[in-house]
Amino acid sequence: MRALDPQLVLPAHLGPLHPAEQGLVLVLAFGPFVLLGVTVWLSRRRDAAEPTDDVDQDAR
Repeated sequence: MRALDPQLVLPAHLGPLHPAEQGLVLVLAFGPFVLLGVTVWLSRRRDAAEPTDDVDQDAR
């Protein structure tokens, strides 16, 4: 099997990401998990604030 020529591989490397690109990568990588966590937190907070009726209303 023939090895790749190093002169052809080097131009394929695009270099380091720009700071704006790094931020975009972080937002795309972790943003959905942060959004899910906030959604679960708000849902649990809303559920805890609702009054619960332990007594069945139809049994009276």
